[in-house]
Amino acid sequence: MSDLQPPSRRKILIIRFSSIGDIVLTTPIIRAIKRQIANAEIHYLVKKQNAILLQSNPYVDQIHTYDENLKLLMQELKMENFDFVVDLQKNMRSLKIVRKLGCRHNTFPKHNFKKWVLVRFKVNFLPEKHIVDRYFEAVKGLKVRNDHEGLDFFIPESDQYDIDDLPAIFENGYVAVAIGAKHATKRIPAEKIIEIGNLLFKPIVLLGDKNDAIVGEEIESKLNGKAYNACGKFTINTTASIVAQSDCVLTADTGIMHIAAALHKPIASLWGNTMPELGMYPYIAPDAPAARIFEINTLPCRPCSKLGFKKCPKNHFACMNDISSYEVADYINQF
Repeated sequence: MSDLQPPSRRKILIIRFSSIGDIVLTTPIIRAIKRQIANAEIHYLVKKQNAILLQSNPYVDQIHTYDENLKLLMQELKMENFDFVVDLQKNMRSLKIVRKLGCRHNTFPKHNFKKWVLVRFKVNFLPEKHIVDRYFEAVKGLKVRNDHEGLDFFIPESDQYDIDDLPAIFENGYVAVAIGAKHATKRIPAEKIIEIGNLLFKPIVLLGDKNDAIVGEEIESKLNGKAYNACGKFTINTTASIVAQSDCVLTADTGIMHIAAALHKPIASLWGNTMPELGMYPYIAPDAPAARIFEINTLPCRPCSKLGFKKCPKNHFACMNDISSYEVADYINQF
């Protein structure tokens, strides 16, 4: 029998259930573990509807999906005999799963109390550290380090969008505009998008899910042929392909912003009720274009939430409405 036996594979489970942007922000961890640990076998636990974000990632060996049946999920996970669990969700559900698996594990500093202090009292005790860099604290025990190559997003060939399908006005380029967000106070108002759209040299493609389609139709109609409403028409991968082929991306603090950063696109990012200081600003690779953040720093009510609301608690939404459309358009027009 040969003495040269292949080293055993090390099974590592990463947990992050949602959302789109949060999952994209974990991709440097996935890549670093796969590259830096010999024979690492990476499993990823995610909500079923978000599995599409990882299916084409070459660094992920197996995806496990959570769809509310925790008992069945635990049976599946226990059979894997993981060597280590990286908990990047850090909530009651993920902690319960980690406890039931009973193997080595680690997580990251979430700083929820410091976030609450910033939102409630407008006093910032948060470290000047992006969430991605905080995620890497969860893998220090594995001797995994940040390679500083930025975020990843892999688009399968079957989901590539043919931009020749766009109207003729788009043949010389376009701006991708993300109009959707889970919370209304993170969305760019339709009126603001119309204002900016009228000032842009190039037409715009409106991106969002089916819930944004009606707003997209309103913007499209008021921009008189200068906009194409793609909301609800494509998968997230095809939407990412549209982003990848754009000249610049106009977005709020959303998942599209992080996809744009992963795809090395110039970004104009408008911030409403949230703030970059919470650690979720665009994570830019050294060789990628810089992102420009537009925000109103003088409002005493901001940030009013670390997530968002259905409407502005003060009924003025000045954090978005007072951003200069001219400044945003000037920035985008250079691309």
